[in-house]
Amino acid sequence: MLVGRDLVGGGFSYDPFRLYHEGLLTNPNMVVIGQIGRGKSAFVKSYLWRQAAFGRRAWVVDPKGEYGPLAAAWGVKPLALRPGGKLRLNPLDAPATEEAPERRRAELLCSLASASLGRMLTPSERTAVELAVDSVSASNSDAPAPTLPAVVEAILVPSVESARAVRTDVAGLTSDGRQVGLELRRLVAGDMRGMFDGPTTAGLDLDATLVVLDLSAVFHSSALEVLMTCATAWMQAALASGDSRGGSIVVVDEAWAILANVAVARWLQASWKLSRAWGVANIAVLHRLSDLSAAGSAGSEQVGLAEGLLSDSETRVIYAQSPGEVASAGELLGLNDTEAGIVPHLGRGVALWKVGSRSFLVQHLLAPSERAMVDTDGALPDHREALAGGRT
Repeated sequence: MLVGRDLVGGGFSYDPFRLYHEGLLTNPNMVVIGQIGRGKSAFVKSYLWRQAAFGRRAWVVDPKGEYGPLAAAWGVKPLALRPGGKLRLNPLDAPATEEAPERRRAELLCSLASASLGRMLTPSERTAVELAVDSVSASNSDAPAPTLPAVVEAILVPSVESARAVRTDVAGLTSDGRQVGLELRRLVAGDMRGMFDGPTTAGLDLDATLVVLDLSAVFHSSALEVLMTCATAWMQAALASGDSRGGSIVVVDEAWAILANVAVARWLQASWKLSRAWGVANIAVLHRLSDLSAAGSAGSEQVGLAEGLLSDSETRVIYAQSPGEVASAGELLGLNDTEAGIVPHLGRGVALWKVGSRSFLVQHLLAPSERAMVDTDGALPDHREALAGGRT
């Protein structure tokens, strides 16, 4: 797929699936980093549009509602999630091929609870969640998947059998899980109800070559990372249940919201690894290099998770960053002195591509027909000219 012009000479084309199958990359995942107005968004949208010509499917978590024009050009409507809305997605859905999904569901709920509480769960709290998931799954074995309301109820009102399994009584297990249950209840009966609190709405067109989850109604919510994680979990399960042999692309825009919390960042990294087995190329979109390490000190788990996500994203597309950003996180991206010196001076639409062990300086080019579907700066004509290759 043509991306644009290699400023060292010639054109620049890229396909992660082909590079992966030829052994030139160890994974097909990508991280895209760029300041606002540098062309990051235009690249990602045109990248999805062009990959469709090769039979690729695309699934997007869109926190700001910016993928509407692309969806319209594609002939599909975004799935708009909003509190009290009619559309529901069950984050506890599991791939049809997964034999024992209870562990993955429990890990997701523990990550969500930890993010909401702002701390790591205690062993007693994690056990309460795991027992609740097992209890609901066993009592509803004929159902496609347990739902959040059912699991929250099982945490707040555990069964005698669950209590006996860990040598305690119902009162003790209730006390162990109460804080977690009350926090997860927010997704069921609180201000976030009406999005993830029931079975997935029937009749969704999941066979479309583009599926966009529009979370713009909750973009300014304090629980954004929790909601994005729920959306991503459902999306991955739905995608893995289908046919991804042709290659599918998952975009998590504004990924800083997930990476900012160590619990959900850990879950995301694990999901990044798992998705490769499903024929999926993930793309995490960030604004700043410091988003990779801002929440942790040197040697912390947060930085370790950022490093892990990068090691599982062997393609890094880096648009212009401030010198301070490069100095603080350039080492995470493996930038040498020359590359670190170039990044702060990159023009609009120009990015440093790190593809495995190789580096390229690439000017992204837009076709005239692509501009309307990717341009988020419609009132700024100089942006459109630059992204189209008129100025670097």
